[in-house]
Amino acid sequence: MDTHIFHEDAFYDYFIPYRHPSATSHCWGNLGLETFGKDSNLVKELPAEYVWTVLDLDDNGHQWITPGIHWVNRVCYLVTEIPHNWLGVEFRIPRQNSSLTPIGLTRQITRLKRVIADHSS
Repeated sequence: MDTHIFHEDAFYDYFIPYRHPSATSHCWGNLGLETFGKDSNLVKELPAEYVWTVLDLDDNGHQWITPGIHWVNRVCYLVTEIPHNWLGVEFRIPRQNSSLTPIGLTRQITRLKRVIADHSS
């Protein structure tokens, strides 16, 4: 399976992460679940296709949002309204905080929808 790379803005716009009502931490802009304690136990109880892991993998200082629950190099977990259904996607979080332009975001969402449609068929 190919992995398709997108900007983090596309992740937030399409998959819609939210603060889980049972979250005990306030990490990742109040959206994240910690990798230990009560939050970690909560992650194990949630349907895995709604859970994402923020990973610190990149020598260039970038972080990544990847589908599912990972244990190595994890920063935190995110829960979304839309399931990832084990799509071959990753979302790069640039080291230097940058956002897509509106047209850039539209292009990425269009491409993401194509990847999802191909995955579904």
